[in-house]
Amino acid sequence: MAEPHPALAHLPYEPRPGYARPEDAAIADCRGKRVGILVVTYNALATIVPVLKRIPPEVWSNVEEVVVFDDASQDATFELAMGIKTVCDLPKLQVLKHQRNLGYGGNQKAGYRYFLDKGFDVVILLHGDGQYAPEILARLYHPIVSANEAQAVFGSRMMDSLSALKGGMPLYKYAGNRILTMFENRALGMHLTEFHSGYRAYSMHALKQIDFTHMTNDFHFDTEIIIKLHHQHFRIREVPIPTYYGTELCNVDGLKYARNVVRSVRRYQRTCRSVSRAPEFAEYFVHYPIKQSRHSSHDYARRLVGRNREVLDIGCGEGFFAAELKKAGNRVVGVDALPAASQKDALEEYVSADLNDPAAVVRAIGGRRFDRVLLLDVLEHLSRPEPLLRDARAALKPNGCVVVSLPNVAHFAVRLALLFGRFNYAERGILDRTHLHFYTRKTARRMLEEAGYEILEMHTTNTPVELVLGLAPTNPLIRAMHAIQAVFTRMLPGLLGYQFVFLARENPGTDSTFTGFPTGGGAPAGGSAPEKPGNVESVPGFSR
Repeated sequence: MAEPHPALAHLPYEPRPGYARPEDAAIADCRGKRVGILVVTYNALATIVPVLKRIPPEVWSNVEEVVVFDDASQDATFELAMGIKTVCDLPKLQVLKHQRNLGYGGNQKAGYRYFLDKGFDVVILLHGDGQYAPEILARLYHPIVSANEAQAVFGSRMMDSLSALKGGMPLYKYAGNRILTMFENRALGMHLTEFHSGYRAYSMHALKQIDFTHMTNDFHFDTEIIIKLHHQHFRIREVPIPTYYGTELCNVDGLKYARNVVRSVRRYQRTCRSVSRAPEFAEYFVHYPIKQSRHSSHDYARRLVGRNREVLDIGCGEGFFAAELKKAGNRVVGVDALPAASQKDALEEYVSADLNDPAAVVRAIGGRRFDRVLLLDVLEHLSRPEPLLRDARAALKPNGCVVVSLPNVAHFAVRLALLFGRFNYAERGILDRTHLHFYTRKTARRMLEEAGYEILEMHTTNTPVELVLGLAPTNPLIRAMHAIQAVFTRMLPGLLGYQFVFLARENPGTDSTFTGFPTGGGAPAGGSAPEKPGNVESVPGFSR
């Protein structure tokens, strides 16, 4: 542990009775880490000096900087803090003032950028109003500096409910805190005792991976950062903290705060489900999300692939569907135009290639053969889809099959829009603005057959109503709607089908000599039927 700083004699330690414990001094050691304390203040003239005096000497000795970020206070908070720094000769104390008010969240963002730019390892958020106990600062950063037990540590007043009420927390705030925390835990799949404490410590490694760009400047910034830490799988730990409510004015509108918290959670959920793209969570939006619902294109593709197979996923994107296939023991090689796939652990190999150049795809495959070749939501994006579809036959093992999904431009929604003279492109869906080709059931079948395939199965998917309504695929209403949809879609596939999913093999009568492929690259002709795909349910009434 670092030696106490001699200048601390000029700033007496004045802890609040009952808050400090002897063992706190033993855990104050920074373990060689660069630790900083971010003190956020606004009109804290009456409290900033007591807060600084309540920081234990052992903590002063181990932290590198204590930085007061004054958010354009209308009183003399900044001047008083500067006076303390000068009179008490505290080189570790830095005092900064914003020229305009950034808000609670904006002040935090500025502080975190400050510590990130200076290469710190840990930062602790401390409020300048004295609501949170500086005496226990070491308990906040100790789990991060000791063996990296967590990337974020939250002080919780709710780990001991009676303590919160005894500490003066008003009953309505206690009840609101409990209700909001219960809602957030359920919505996010977490198990925190409190979401709404502002006493926190963060690993700078974790904060470095959080995009603050469009996060709120308001009080629900604390909720947004929890959501992001959880989404990115950082370890969060809670420690009990004492509750204190003094006579200071509260600048938080409770009802507005609650509405913003609920809104943030909902916006995050809608972004993750790819219903809409909230700017503050935009990095989690997936343009083509994996459809988890029954009778979706990915549901059929899973069943048509089966288990324990060698799979080539052409147009694999980031590899999200490959991750689903890997759970069933499949070994997936991915090909796409992206420089790299974020889900690389799901892929046996990833190769970057121009999908509009079949020869480039061939080179990427390198003569390998597969049980299944996937072309899911790919062909409609290519300038010339037929050559890639035709040449993909060379990547099939004997009895291997392709699985192809294509959108249905004859879907009733498109027909209805045309009736009113509208053919509006969208960010995704049947009229995705990146689609270069459109298909009906007949034209899709004809393209496959002319490319040298024999169609074994055709499935028609449901409309993804969960994306329209913004509900989870597991929602009972969504499941019921899909079950009803499936019945009517079987009856009117050309009108109600959202996509067509085909299982096809090489037609035995097709010439297997392909331009640009290695000699002997075609699948052998033969009349034997392919293996029945694992866990496939053929849909009655479909042409085959």
